[in-house]
Parts: sequence; C-alpha cells; structure tokens
Amino acid sequence: MAGLNLQQGQRLDLVHSPQQILVSSLLQLPMMLLEQRIKTELVENPLLEETEEWEDDSEDAEEVLDDKQEEEIGEELKEIEDNSKSEEDKLSDEVQEDFDLEDILPGEDEIPEIRQKKDPNEEERDMPEPYVFTMAEHLIDQLQLMDLSPKQFEIGEYLIHNLRDDGYLDGDLSLDTVAMIFEVKPEMVEKILKVIQRLDPNGVGARNLQECLQIQLEMRNGKAEPSIALRIIRDFYEEFSNRRFEKLGDLLGADIDDIKDALAEISTLNPKPGEGLSDVRLNYIIPDFVVEQVDGELVISLNDYKMPGLRISHHYKKMIRNSKKLDKEVKHFLRNKMSKARFFIEAIRQRQNTMQRTMEAIVEKQEDFFRKGPEFIKPMIMKDVAELIEMDISTVSRVCKGKYVETDFGVFELKYFFNEGMETEDGEDISTLRIKERLSEIINNEDKKKPLSDEKISQILHKEGVPIARRTVAKYREQLDIPKARFRRGI
Repeated sequence: MAGLNLQQGQRLDLVHSPQQILVSSLLQLPMMLLEQRIKTELVENPLLEETEEWEDDSEDAEEVLDDKQEEEIGEELKEIEDNSKSEEDKLSDEVQEDFDLEDILPGEDEIPEIRQKKDPNEEERDMPEPYVFTMAEHLIDQLQLMDLSPKQFEIGEYLIHNLRDDGYLDGDLSLDTVAMIFEVKPEMVEKILKVIQRLDPNGVGARNLQECLQIQLEMRNGKAEPSIALRIIRDFYEEFSNRRFEKLGDLLGADIDDIKDALAEISTLNPKPGEGLSDVRLNYIIPDFVVEQVDGELVISLNDYKMPGLRISHHYKKMIRNSKKLDKEVKHFLRNKMSKARFFIEAIRQRQNTMQRTMEAIVEKQEDFFRKGPEFIKPMIMKDVAELIEMDISTVSRVCKGKYVETDFGVFELKYFFNEGMETEDGEDISTLRIKERLSEIINNEDKKKPLSDEKISQILHKEGVPIARRTVAKYREQLDIPKARFRRGI
C-alpha cells in the first residue's frame, strides 16, 4: 500500500460545492454555537430576517427548491465563491446590462421560510459575537492541505470528529474498527492518525500521555540525534512516571544536571493539546435533543425553541420585484444576498432533518436504554446508524460531536451511545461501558490495603462471564483515570 505524502498540496477531487460546505459546517455546531452562527448571518445578510413569533407554516418549512432553481442559484454562488477579484472588479467585469433579478425570484408563496418556536419569556438577544472555530474545523482545515486521497481524507475527518475536548483520541475507538468501517487495512488508519498527530497543535490525536509527549518532542527534535528528553519519554517512560530519576541517569549514561535539563524541557510540553481550541461556553450544556416517554411512547424533539426563526425579508422581496429602477450594482448585490439567504435557510432545514433522523436511529437502536436506563445500553458503532439512515459515517460523526440529549435518566453526549462490545460466555453482547462500570465498582469495593492487580480484576470478570484480558483491563482502567494498584494502596 502506498505511503502517505505529508507534503502540502491542493486536492481538486476534494472540492465540495458551497452548499455542501455550508451544510457540513452547520451540522457539526451544537445549539449554542448554531444560535451564534445564525445571529452572525443575520447581521451580514440584510435579506435574512428574524421572525418574532411562532407561526404555523409547516408547509413552507417542508418545501424544497425545484431542480432548476437549485442549479441556477448554485452556479451563481459558485461564481461568487471562486472569483478572487475585488467586489468592484466583479461589478465591472461580470454584471450584464440586461440582467433582471426577477430571473431568480420565485413567486410569493415559493420563497422558503423557517420559523422556530420562541420562548415567550426570552429576553431580547445581545448582538452576535464573532464566530469561533471548533477544534475539528481547525484540524480539518489543515488536513485539506495534505496530499491525501478522498478515502484517506474521509478517514482522517472521521478520526478528527472522534477526538475528546482535550485533544486525545476517544479511548473507546479502536483503529481496527475504523479500518473495518472504511474497508482498509489498520496500517492505513495508523498512518493517517500520525498525520493528524503532527498537525497544529502537535500531539492532538494521541492515545495516551506518553504518545502525546513523544510526538511533541519528536517534532521539536526533527532529524537530529534524539535528545535526552525524547529518549526518556520514548524508551524509559515507566521510570519517568515513577520519578526514578537516578535510575534514568544510569540508563541514559547522563549526569543529574542533564536529567534535570531534560525534565525541564518535558515540563514545557502540553499534556492536553486540545484545550484552548474548544469554546469554553460549551461547558454550559444545553441539550440539542429531548427524549421522553409519553403514554408509553418515546417522543424525540429538537431542543430548538431558542433558535431564531428565519425568512427572506418582505421588504427586499418587494424591492426585487420592482427592480427595474435599480442600478446594476444594487441588482448584483441583491442577487448575491438572495442566493446566500436561500442557501442558508435550506442548509438549516437540512441540518434539522439530518439531526432528527440520526436521533431517531439512535433511539431505535438503544430503545432499552431510553426506557430502562444506562445499564441497558447496547454495543453500537456509527456504521450501524449510518446504514439505518442511509448517510455517510462522517455525517453521523458530525451530528454526534458535541451534541447532547436530555433523557429521563440524565443528560448524555450522543457519542456516549457508541461503544464496542464483546460476547459473554452466555452468548450475550455486553457494551464496553457496562464493563467499565463493573471495573470501577470492583476497584471501589477493594481492600485499600491490598488493591487488586489488573490480572486479579481480569480473573474476577472472567468468573462473571466476561472474557476480558489483563491488558484490556489496564486499558479501560487508564481510560477511567484510575491509577495502578501500587498507587491505590492505602495505610
């Protein structure tokens, strides 16, 4: 299999239409950032208008632009996006004298409008704040500059959407599973992960602290002879983590001053490279969905009552219909803004539809969880949901990243519902989440004077019918931030 070329370059076969890019960017935004994005669009586009109260216009909300209108507007917006000339040059070179805005203006009843419920107690909104890029957007922008095939890019995008807020790869995600999903060899997934780990900030995508620190030191070290700091982390991490500094000197053949200098360098590294790239406002969780039982039925709703409603301004629609008296610059301006407004409204509609379909599929797959509680969660991967709603895995990943659902049993991130599993000796599928919960319970109830080793915990789980290896126990324990047995020993 061909290796990956890290040289930057432009990939023409990865170019998406402006509409696709807009839908993708809106889809990955949680509710708080979506509200902010809409406010920004309202300021930048005078043809967009916020509705003041809920109106029953479900027929308009479900209406879709016909193929001719979609193609016409798409070509116009593509010209706008692709042309790098100044606005003045565009006006002088491209606008035709006989251009009529009515060419793209549908009838009064054909202009799509989206109006959302508003909280009657809601206070007047503040002015929009600047749009803040997410960690995923920051990394994907860099990944697009790499010389990757479409398949490699899709895998990279999937991995990026499975990073935790601190920058580490989700511990429940196995590279073998990713390889199976995309029908490639695990070595390919590993190579693409290494590309991501060397993006800015270095170390993002690491699977543990050692790998995170090692990547940062390797990037600093370059092609030079490995520094003492790099050798400590790469070759003698256990001695380092247990603070056996004199032994490190003996192993490296270095004096204590060299070891101190190396430790000082290591202390400058970032153990959580993703911090600072996520919007701190996301610490205030606003669920994107609500799932509740009503008369024995599970009812799913988008928690979007705070989201401002959108429509195209009636004032500007009237101006466009009487545009013969307008000069060509004003016509061109209105043409551009009309195209963008309709694209934005349609993108919001697509986002709502995709979000709802994805949540419905999750509830269908995890019905026992929503009816009975977390102890009934089942193994499930994103491919299961993608196949059910007939969409790409990357789309499901965007929907689930940073989104939350309010249930009868608490608020959960959508990614919580995706976990691998194993088959018990009784033939029952059990999720990794349930195994981790049992592991935590065993450790919490252990004799603190004689804490259980990973091997002993593995034996206990084996007796309970869960065939789990010692190294898997160690992996889950680390993911739960539970120290080794010797560090749990009490007096």
